[in-house]
Amino acid sequence: MSGKITFTMIKPDAVAKGHTGKIIDHVIQKGYKLVAMKYTRLSEEKAGEFYAIHRERPFFKDLIAFMTSGPIVAAVLEKENAVADYRNVIGATDPAKAEVGTIRNLYAKSIDANAVHGSDSDENAAIEAAFFFNGFERF
Repeated sequence: MSGKITFTMIKPDAVAKGHTGKIIDHVIQKGYKLVAMKYTRLSEEKAGEFYAIHRERPFFKDLIAFMTSGPIVAAVLEKENAVADYRNVIGATDPAKAEVGTIRNLYAKSIDANAVHGSDSDENAAIEAAFFFNGFERF
């Protein structure tokens, strides 16, 4: 499935503001097929596992606090060239620098509360999808 899936997470800020449906619709309008989705809440332990790559960074504790502050929506999306295309759909990490019409331009409020996560490589998309979806949930 290399190149055909990506993982996304609608972060607590966007969920709390009621943007979940609009973001999912935006993604579908860009040609993605939604193949797995769940509404859940990350524990500190699970958030720490997911963001382990940032463990030594100064913002790690704030990131974990933010990601555990409310529910998230985890999803696996399918489309040719899924990862690279989705990076363009979501826009720059800093919404002030995100292109007009991208998810972060439309729904994010800051570089920290930036509405969505998107996988940065095919390998990470597979790892991140497996982190949230296993067993009978697999797509």
